[in-house]
Amino acid sequence: MIISRRNALKLGVAAGASLSIPSILRAQTTSADEKNIRMVMGDALTAFDPIFTSSDVTASHAMAIYDTLFALDLQLQAQPQMVETWTLSEDKKTYTFQLREGLEWHDGTPVTAGDCVASVRRWAQVDAGGQLIMSRAQDILKKDDKTFSIVLKEPLPILIDILGASSGYYLAIMREQDAKLAATEQVTANIGSGPFKFNLELARPGASFTYDRNEAYVPRKGPQDGYAGARIAKVDRVVWDQISDPQTAVGALQAGEIDFIERPSADLFPVIGIDPNLELQVLNESGQDWCLRMNFLQPPFNNVKARQAVLHLLDQEAFLRVIAPDPLYGTPVTSIFGNTTHYSNDENTGWFKKGGDAAKATQLLKEAGYAGEKVIILQDSTQPAHRDASQLLADSLRKVGMNVELAASDWGGLSKRRTNKGPVESGGWSMFMTTDTDFLMSDPTSQIFMNAGGEKAWYGWPKNEEYEALRAKWPDVETLKERKVLARQMQKIWWDFVGDIRLGQELRPVARRKELTGIVGMPINRVALWNMEKA
Repeated sequence: MIISRRNALKLGVAAGASLSIPSILRAQTTSADEKNIRMVMGDALTAFDPIFTSSDVTASHAMAIYDTLFALDLQLQAQPQMVETWTLSEDKKTYTFQLREGLEWHDGTPVTAGDCVASVRRWAQVDAGGQLIMSRAQDILKKDDKTFSIVLKEPLPILIDILGASSGYYLAIMREQDAKLAATEQVTANIGSGPFKFNLELARPGASFTYDRNEAYVPRKGPQDGYAGARIAKVDRVVWDQISDPQTAVGALQAGEIDFIERPSADLFPVIGIDPNLELQVLNESGQDWCLRMNFLQPPFNNVKARQAVLHLLDQEAFLRVIAPDPLYGTPVTSIFGNTTHYSNDENTGWFKKGGDAAKATQLLKEAGYAGEKVIILQDSTQPAHRDASQLLADSLRKVGMNVELAASDWGGLSKRRTNKGPVESGGWSMFMTTDTDFLMSDPTSQIFMNAGGEKAWYGWPKNEEYEALRAKWPDVETLKERKVLARQMQKIWWDFVGDIRLGQELRPVARRKELTGIVGMPINRVALWNMEKA
């Protein structure tokens, strides 16, 4: 979806407004070079392993250098990618996959079925969909160099959908020697088999990372179709520049020194919209759902009453004024199944109230026995929306008597600290904000927010056995009507134990120079480097 100049002007900047910002990049890397693209991503790339972290920027990095067994097309159906053919046994318990020809690692060695088996096993340690597969798997085994099988104890009709899903952790196929690492240890080799190679010599942590076309890559036959089909690198090089100041980034975009900004600051939309060389474009038309994760393992949010207090307290409309100042780009979300999915519903949403309910929150905190325990909010200080929304959260909690402290860092620092399960006195945490695409809320088997399996769940480690028993039924429910009923039952329990809190839904446009075309638009917050080109 392209955001018109007329809509941009509605935001209130007079015609002719522009930025006058000093250049920070060199002329030899300007837009005039048709074979190179320079991009500013939404977060700094600090972790390179998409199994070690579910961060979107890491997943975008992984999409460039690693290939996948299956991938979603524009109809959001899983299609073979590295797999040439697959078969299912008559008893529906054995899936056999044969790899296509021409798959080769960046170091020149061939991709084998053993690499795939090791990669699936490692991914399944952390991904909710992978955990479901392993709970029903009898074995995952290599048959020969090009063939492997997943043998199940009982049928799992959605297995291919899980392998091709873009929710949860990105199922990057890695070399067996890398995939043998535990999921808690980060793979740093950055050797994949995808259409781009990571240029280690030009890596400048904190400044830029470079990806070069993989000349040896053999694309899948057929046209590009969403994330599926032919992944063709149409440029020689893509550089990710780290520019933390939003105005400086937009100034570089105007000057033609960069070609793309993944997450421009909302207050600069009007400046971008009136520039004849620039375009605002929504790649993910389902929007992003903002989510507040609370640490179930430590006080005070190990107490359900304390979690309920925060649920009743927070005012989504106030957060949306920070996250998406223009109402065109923001709306409340009260269903754990999002706003745009078949399963969105209003079950047990009586807690939602304009302005929040401070009196109810105060009462619930008292019932929780809150005694002034320190609440540490992890704050991404590099993104204005995250920074300001975290400040609003802190102010809201202080008004009902909570002892709040902001722990500011870049996203990389936040991602590292959120793995700490200990108390705040030992470097732990209490709350942090994050986002995921609304479309992915349709799949509770793989969606990272919707797992309440305790220590097997995503950061915050929510736990509720009654909810998990219902979630376990999801893969075997066959009709849309039956799933809608199940979705209401799950949501009723979720808002009772407060697995997390939603803060609103945001449409988030990218900014690009008009000569940059071919950017893959999907309802998932990941940026594909293939198919892009410059006029």
